Amino acid sequence: MILLNPNKHTPEYPDEESREIMLRTIQFFENKGKVKLKNDDHAMVWYQDFLDFVKGEEIFYKLLTPTEYGEDNCRWDTWRNMEFNEILSFYGLHYWYTWQVTALGLGPIWMSKNESVKQKTAQLLKDGGVFAFGLSEKEHGADIYSSEMLVKVLGDGKYEASGSKYYIGNGNVASFVSIFGKTDKPTDPDDAKYGNYVFFVADSQHEKYECVRDLVAVQSYVAEYKLNDYPLKDSEILSMGRDAWDSTLNTVNLCKYNLGWASIGICTHSLYEAINHAANRNLYGKYVTDFSHIRHLLVDAYVRLVAMKLFAMRAGDYMRSASLEDRRYILYNSMVKMKVTSEGERVIDLLWDVIAARGFEAETYFSAATRDIRALPKLEGTVHVNMAQIIKFMPAYFFMPEEQPETPTVNTPKHDAFMFSQGPTKGASLIRFHDYRETYDSVDLPNVIIFKEQIHVFNEFMAEATPDDEQGSDLDFILNAGELFTLVVYGQLIIENAKIHDIGDALLDQIFDYVVRDFSRYALQLLSKPSSTEQQQEILMRCIRKPQVDDERFNHVWDEVYSMKGLYEMKK
Repeated sequence: MILLNPNKHTPEYPDEESREIMLRTIQFFENKGKVKLKNDDHAMVWYQDFLDFVKGEEIFYKLLTPTEYGEDNCRWDTWRNMEFNEILSFYGLHYWYTWQVTALGLGPIWMSKNESVKQKTAQLLKDGGVFAFGLSEKEHGADIYSSEMLVKVLGDGKYEASGSKYYIGNGNVASFVSIFGKTDKPTDPDDAKYGNYVFFVADSQHEKYECVRDLVAVQSYVAEYKLNDYPLKDSEILSMGRDAWDSTLNTVNLCKYNLGWASIGICTHSLYEAINHAANRNLYGKYVTDFSHIRHLLVDAYVRLVAMKLFAMRAGDYMRSASLEDRRYILYNSMVKMKVTSEGERVIDLLWDVIAARGFEAETYFSAATRDIRALPKLEGTVHVNMAQIIKFMPAYFFMPEEQPETPTVNTPKHDAFMFSQGPTKGASLIRFHDYRETYDSVDLPNVIIFKEQIHVFNEFMAEATPDDEQGSDLDFILNAGELFTLVVYGQLIIENAKIHDIGDALLDQIFDYVVRDFSRYALQLLSKPSSTEQQQEILMRCIRKPQVDDERFNHVWDEVYSMKGLYEMKK
């Protein structure tokens, strides 16, 4: 089974150290037990026991330190990091969160040329330190153009930083906070656009660092902090000018991928709880899983979850194979952040209709899942921000395909060095993609064929009824068109990975059953927009299709779902 099962965690790891990290992490949570896990969540207990475990096992050090700055088995390896993401969120989003914001805080450090900070960072990680990413501000969110964190240039390699940051995870304990701001005078007078930007590190325990408050009533600490004339030296400056700007966006490009994996972990644990509950509950003389609508809800949740994982895994392959000449990963990463996390909300909603009132009960994992799953589409840029980025790739994806080398599954134990040398954050319009039609044409399944017909009609919409300038500036209209586009990309990578992981024709075609339905739904929404023209409405109406119904296929997938009954339940 492609989904995580802590009772039988048997992936083939390329090295024993990686396997031991995952197994020991699972054992930590299983030993903690569900009662303690939930009690700590309700009481918002700071997870010092988890941080002590991470320190003792040197886990963040091994998983987040580039090879050249660490010991044996230290590397930033996306393949094993995605598994660690999944395991942490399987047990609780807040354990995942301290890992995620540590990764964000490390991004600008590992992308910098400041060797002394890099060496010190590696030692801090080895000592069990966590990190933070000081980007967002109360009034501006993540609008980095408007940053008010001010760094005064005093001369002789000295500076002074003042200002506040808002919504900063680990802001209470971070060994280093990587902080983005602006200098009071350009460090590069010839660069009017980027010359004032700066990234630097600060110590959260420094007397001039004021941790104002915890903003969110959860187990994590999400800080508002202020720097009050915080003294800096050249040795604490990570990057300036264009380099600082690029490291900001490149860090987000790298780490927002983790959010999709958090959704996958939450949904997987929730699915186990839902199937166990429904399969053992007898109502009106029948088990809940005997009701047809419950079977449809569970099958839909299951196939959506499998699709989430297939897509996210495949996106990881493109990350690990990326280069300055091949940056397709930027589209796929944005979709892991936007599409996978949104699908996670859909999965939880489907499961909630199965588990019903039980999902509110304090002792269930599910009660936390319903709260936490909502956060992921809204962190590291909202769904809408990421969709706006995704839409930029639509012309090249559909109309300018180019031959590309085949991207294999990349699960080798290697440091993903390119992620820290991604280059300038420009030229997205120049990125080219392999021909998606070749992938779709490699599969001969009823619902994939129907979806191909929908794609063909959508191409007609874009070519023959192209949105005019007014529609193009209407974000509400364009975001709906973007939903249709993302389904095409989503389906392509799912097909690619379905072959690699041999998930079977029945499951793959059942995945495309919901893809056809979702495409129809978004087409109807776009058709219904006030500004849609008669020509656009006529074309979009032809996008609305019914998936092929096959009881044998559905029952085959239902058997897969039902086989999960009793496979996993967290120890009390």
